[in-house]
Amino acid sequence: MEKWRCVVCGYIYNPEIGDPESGIAPGVLFEELPDSWGCPECGAEKELFEICSEDDDYGIY
Repeated sequence: MEKWRCVVCGYIYNPEIGDPESGIAPGVLFEELPDSWGCPECGAEKELFEICSEDDDYGIY
């Protein structure tokens, strides 16, 4: 499962965790998130996320 990073604030969306505060259950892939979903940290739109490479180490999640 690919993780996605918000280019605005650095929040990592991890599909193994989901986004419980927004009602997104674990196991929901980034591509399956509704278009209305946004970064829970800064509110950035979904299109402002990029795939994290395996070499990225942000020290979280």
